[in-house]
Amino acid sequence: MAITSKSLDERPARRRTLAFAVHLFTASGAVCGLLALMAAVEGHWAIMFAWLGVALFVDGIDGTMARRAHVGEVLPRWSGETLDLVVDYLTYVLVPAFAVASGGLMPFWLAIPASAAILLTSALYFADTSMKTEDLYFQGFPAVWNLVVFYFFLLPLNAWVVAAVIAGLSAATFLPIKFVHPFRVVRLRLLTIALLALWAVLAVVAVLNDLRPDLWVTVGLIVCAVYFLLFGLIPSRRATSAGRPG
Repeated sequence: MAITSKSLDERPARRRTLAFAVHLFTASGAVCGLLALMAAVEGHWAIMFAWLGVALFVDGIDGTMARRAHVGEVLPRWSGETLDLVVDYLTYVLVPAFAVASGGLMPFWLAIPASAAILLTSALYFADTSMKTEDLYFQGFPAVWNLVVFYFFLLPLNAWVVAAVIAGLSAATFLPIKFVHPFRVVRLRLLTIALLALWAVLAVVAVLNDLRPDLWVTVGLIVCAVYFLLFGLIPSRRATSAGRPG
């Protein structure tokens, strides 16, 4: 079939439409954040985490979609990186901080400064231009408070333990400690992705059981958490990289 001048003219328009659709898909995470916040206001914590999980899924695949659609080249006016950070701050930080402040995890006088620590340190982390290392680890705790707070609601933790974890991770935001990026770090990537998939399945089971799953589910979630928490602290025999961070 011969390629006409009209079909050639339509290609840029189609590429822009596709690229803009990817941006809308990324922005849909903000809608999930709103629905999660509404659930949190009503005290429906499992529903809140369900919506945060959908937002996490969107965040996990939109980067790949953006690279395949060459969004940065086709629509340079809109920054996909900035859009991603805006949505992430809502779903990774603001909603979890609200859950800490209002979820009964600790006394109100302790919950407010704990939530403030989450908000302030995360804002500074998101503005850090050196948040990723050359070998594509996150440098410092990467403000994934949605995951941390999930464990606060899953496990029967003392209020002071919750406060100590928040204080420790807030401080770790500024420390030269590596945290694994599941899709970018080459080292043990297949194992990391497999455990991430396992964690996702177990988390869904926990949410479906109103955050009161069977013991084996909780144990599995704890094991996965320990792996991701300690992975970056274990020295690697050789430096690896996987291209530019997204």
